[in-house]
Order: sequence, then structure tokens, then C-alpha cells
Amino acid sequence: MTVAHGAAARTSIADAVLADIDSGTAGAIKLYLANGTTEVANLPLASPAGTTSGPTLTFDCTPALEDASPTGNASEVTIAKIFDSSTVEVLSCSVAQSGADLNFPGGNTFSSSDTVQVTSLSYTAPT
Repeated sequence: MTVAHGAAARTSIADAVLADIDSGTAGAIKLYLANGTTEVANLPLASPAGTTSGPTLTFDCTPALEDASPTGNASEVTIAKIFDSSTVEVLSCSVAQSGADLNFPGGNTFSSSDTVQVTSLSYTAPT
């Protein structure tokens, strides 16, 4: 049998994720190359980072905008991590042009000084 969370537990998980991101001041979304350590962009989140409704956390992406800073040529971003203000990782997810957790429809390859912006993002607690 697969483990499944009930509705109240899923709401609690989403609330806890938001509380973790909002501990301290504003958190951030950081974009990385496939190695998971080479950072390409650091996108600040609002404070609070978003709102929850049931099991879904909808991020306030208003300030999530920055110039990319890959070293050398254009770099393909494949991982996103969401941190609290103390740079403690709360979530991580896949990045692509489409079909990933976080999609950049214009492409997920960024050159130095390209503007990177997240306009909408949500997280849904697992079932």
C-alpha cells in the first residue's frame, strides 16, 4: 500500500513549507546547472513568500527577477532550489523549457546578463 496524506495533513504540510521559507526575512529561488552547485541566478522572494489554500502554496513572485550570471558561455539550468533567508534549502525541483516542475517557456539556457524572471510558481503538498 502506498502512503497517502489526508486533506488536513496536506494543508499542514503546505503551511509548514511556507513557514520554513518565511523563517527570518525573505527567502529566494536559486537556479543551478545540472551539477546542483553552480548557481546561475538568485531570485528573491517576497515576504511572506506566498499564501496557502488547502494543500497548495502559491508564491508571490513579484520581486523574482534578476540578471543571470553564468560563468563563460550560455548555461542550461536544470535545477531550482528554494531557500529560507538563512540559505537553508526547503525545496528543490526540476527546471526545463517545458514538462518540468519549473518551466521557462522561452528556454532554460541563460547567458550572462539575461534577465531571469519567475512570474508564477506553486507547490502542492503530496498525497
